[in-house]
Amino acid sequence: MHKRRWRPVPLMRKMLTFAICTIGTLALFSVHVQFFPSSKLPDLPDLYNLPTTTATTQLHDITKFSRLESEQEQSLSIEITPPHLSKPPLPSRKLDGASGKVDFAKLWKPPPNRDYRPCVDSSYYYTFPVESRGYLLVHTNGGLNQMRAGICDMVAVARIINATLVVPELDKRSFWQDSSNFSDVFDEEHFINSLANDVNVIKKLPKEMAAASKIVKHFRSWSGMEYYQGEIASLWKDFQVIRAAKSDSRLANNNLPSDIQKLRCRACYEALQFAPRIESMGKLLVARMRSYGPYIALHLRYEKDMLAFSGCTHGLSSAEADELKKIREDTVYWKVKDIESEEQRLKGYCPLTPKEVALFLAALGYPSNTPIYIASGEIYGGDARLGDLQSRYPILMSKEKLASVEELEPFTDHASQMAALDYIVSIESDVFIPSYSGNMARAVEGHRRFLGHRKTISPDRKALVRLFDKLERGKMKEGEFFSNRIIEIHKRRQGSPRKRKGPISGTKGMDRFRSEEAFYVNPLPDCLCQRQSPRLNASLTSTSVAIR
Repeated sequence: MHKRRWRPVPLMRKMLTFAICTIGTLALFSVHVQFFPSSKLPDLPDLYNLPTTTATTQLHDITKFSRLESEQEQSLSIEITPPHLSKPPLPSRKLDGASGKVDFAKLWKPPPNRDYRPCVDSSYYYTFPVESRGYLLVHTNGGLNQMRAGICDMVAVARIINATLVVPELDKRSFWQDSSNFSDVFDEEHFINSLANDVNVIKKLPKEMAAASKIVKHFRSWSGMEYYQGEIASLWKDFQVIRAAKSDSRLANNNLPSDIQKLRCRACYEALQFAPRIESMGKLLVARMRSYGPYIALHLRYEKDMLAFSGCTHGLSSAEADELKKIREDTVYWKVKDIESEEQRLKGYCPLTPKEVALFLAALGYPSNTPIYIASGEIYGGDARLGDLQSRYPILMSKEKLASVEELEPFTDHASQMAALDYIVSIESDVFIPSYSGNMARAVEGHRRFLGHRKTISPDRKALVRLFDKLERGKMKEGEFFSNRIIEIHKRRQGSPRKRKGPISGTKGMDRFRSEEAFYVNPLPDCLCQRQSPRLNASLTSTSVAIR
């Protein structure tokens, strides 16, 4: 019998196969297990706690994700492109600001926020809502932003007088004749739930209260705690339902308890959110504006009602001036009828005209390819009135240009809802510039301060009209000197942190309150706190240790 010959090749093949399998297993194992020098694994946030998969599954998921990502990008690009505009965004070109030398980054850079952060949490002594003494009905008045401020004030008033707040009624009788209800403009469920620890809020007055004793009360303007805890709270002795006939400026700007001021901010910046469909459309408009690059939101308050109310007719025809005067005379609740337009303008009480806005932006150094969103209603005089602005800044957009008629159709006949869309685009803009300090300008400025002091340039209209008049009379020319002058005037008017301004010295009575800076224009110091630097914290800690 022959001895079996030893064959080395098959054996080597088996050993090599075993080695390859071992190496492959270790390699696969190393993908999923990360070794750390410490025996204890670090605590990772949920974002990094990814599910374990096999190599084959990983490859499949990556391929699937890439395909989905591509589809989403394609879908998003279709959605972001305004459906009725075939032209893509204009390409960037060389800066051509009026001063000649422009620092592009500086134009868009927000002011230093000095580490101020929202601080709206209630104090240790703040309690849940106590037992309600009755119901507070509120009839808001004015446009969107006037109503917003009034609603937030009434939340605080309900807390002060221990009332159950019925969701406020929106103004349907003002100049805009908007039929929108609260839930059409705001997220009603979110509003109620967000305030659950502060105030009892219900959607409607209970049926059993239909025959309850009621009183309609005009709350005194700019009133403090004593007025509400005294005169208003005493009404509960005789009435179960108090109806506030108006909501605007019913609560003092200053000298209120810290918890009440913080509640006003929680109501305004957290609880009072727009209805989901408005939020969704607003975000789409923002995305479409961003497709053009960083943009300015220009609140161009050059609408018929504003010009009629203010009596400002500079640059208008005599026929247009007569039309505005008639509107003013026929509007009963506008008390001032005879107004000298030029006198108003020289005092800085008139909104800037579209032409003046164009001069202002160019002097600041914004190039002609700057995207500008016009946040406003219908401009008095139509597109023709925008000619001077359009010729300098051709990327002049609005919600009507960014969205199709079909997309805007649900909002078109509702002034408050259309204003809400402008509000969202203005809040999210890289720079916000109001041509007039009206209710929306003040509300947006305050909200942008609360969100981190986003860049908000407030034109000094009184100083500007004098410069513009010199240009018109030929005593000054556009150029570097003119530009530097305007830049210098507005160095400290860009939304940097500062405390809310008190009353003007020497004013008395109601004029004193009117001269104060409104609470919702600047929530500092009540709702913004300066975060201490690490160096200061370390210093305080070492001092504390030394004292012990």
